[in-house]
Amino acid sequence: MASSNVDATDDRIPRISSSIRVIPDFPKPGIMFQDITTLLLDPAAFKDTIDLFVERYKDKKIDVVAGIEARGFIFGPPIALAIGAKFVPMRKPKKLPGEVISEEYSLEYGTDKIEMHVGAVQPGERAVIVDDLIATGGTLTAAIRLLERVGVDVVECACVIELPELKGRDRLGDKSLFVLVSSA
Repeated sequence: MASSNVDATDDRIPRISSSIRVIPDFPKPGIMFQDITTLLLDPAAFKDTIDLFVERYKDKKIDVVAGIEARGFIFGPPIALAIGAKFVPMRKPKKLPGEVISEEYSLEYGTDKIEMHVGAVQPGERAVIVDDLIATGGTLTAAIRLLERVGVDVVECACVIELPELKGRDRLGDKSLFVLVSSA
């Protein structure tokens, strides 16, 4: 993996990149699965990952860190705590109790939805959306639309890994994307 969006001289990037295991043909033939569980097993690499995001967002007046199910739930809460923001889980359908608001998005074959609690965010709040990886950008785009629909200012999307060959960044429109490592 090569660096993306982060100072190429930052010595934390190689540690993060080398801690991500690539599993060929998972979950199906032709897929090169980017496994972040090995990053989580390396306390130094995990800390570096969180620290890089915190350094980026600590002075940007972020009110909300919205984490996309499921791996956004791993990275989002420690970032939110460190910068003094609330964490809002964005979940798959029928996973949140109570009243929810949802946004549908397209998959290769069919559609899916992302949901959050009604009242979890307020108009005018500033948000960062966090996930482990951006591939086609469909989930991030739905998360942006959902938050903007209720008046939130989405400042940026943040991912540990980008698969640039899938051009997910292009689907985000004018939204900035901060990425630590790009697949080569």
